[in-house]
Amino acid sequence: MRRPKIKITLIDQKGTMGCHRGHKVGDTFDYDTERGKICPMAMHVAFPYIDILRYGGEIPNQEKGTAVFACPDVDTLNIFKVERVDE
Repeated sequence: MRRPKIKITLIDQKGTMGCHRGHKVGDTFDYDTERGKICPMAMHVAFPYIDILRYGGEIPNQEKGTAVFACPDVDTLNIFKVERVDE
């Protein structure tokens, strides 16, 4: 069985500063081929959600196949959406 693809999109920024990695709202990344382009702090938070979604789990109170999370940088507060892409 093939693992589903995972797409990560920056959907909002709520902090007082710009992202120190230069991420902008609308940036989208393929987890398997572009994860090195995503801020390591954001990836640290994203990984458990990615693992849950990739292997068939769901996140309570989230749209099926998705998870929304925030970067832990309080000055930036990037809001990302992880999506399982079933092909």
